[in-house]
Amino acid sequence: MQDFIATHWLDIVTTVLGLIYIVLEYRASIALWIVGIIMPALDIILFWEHGLYADFGMAIYYTLAAAYGYLVWKLGIKHNQNGDEEMPVTHFKRRLIWPSAIIFFIAWFAIYEILINFTDSNIPVLDSFSNALSIIGLWALARKYLEQWVIWIVVDAILAELYIYKGIPFKASLYALYVAIAVMGYFKWKKLMTKLWLISMLLMSLSLSKHRVSASR
Repeated sequence: MQDFIATHWLDIVTTVLGLIYIVLEYRASIALWIVGIIMPALDIILFWEHGLYADFGMAIYYTLAAAYGYLVWKLGIKHNQNGDEEMPVTHFKRRLIWPSAIIFFIAWFAIYEILINFTDSNIPVLDSFSNALSIIGLWALARKYLEQWVIWIVVDAILAELYIYKGIPFKASLYALYVAIAVMGYFKWKKLMTKLWLISMLLMSLSLSKHRVSASR
């Protein structure tokens, strides 16, 4: 038992942190970004030891991106958002689809080339694909777009299979669970977005009513 824990302790710790992270993400809590800084920092070591070089590089990106995500959620302002309001959940903008797709394919190709030319990775296609898509997913999460959950469903399903293949059982189980939670998270955020929209409409209606009353006087 002690040998097992000694061998897999990083896998276990990052899995626990991952569970905390996904619960916080499900709740749309800004605290997810704090965990999001600590977890990938440990993943840097884990992925290097298991030869997941693309994931190793992405863990560095995740650590920096988590700091960005925290600042955006804390300070970022979206269209029609008041400065003292929490950043709302919104839809992924249509005008961002093509730029995001272009960035994804460029990242996929670049990561793939790095893997086949500078590492001994034996799964360069899936490894590079999942990590390139993760770049878009993490940015969409930082912007609090509802559709980020759809991206993570795809990424998490691929990574769960990849980690099984690479012999990281706890991380594989975590990402399999992520798929289910991502589905629930999508509907949770969609409900939250609808609720915020209804509150916004109600406040707007009350404001118009007050304006009309004042004008009639």
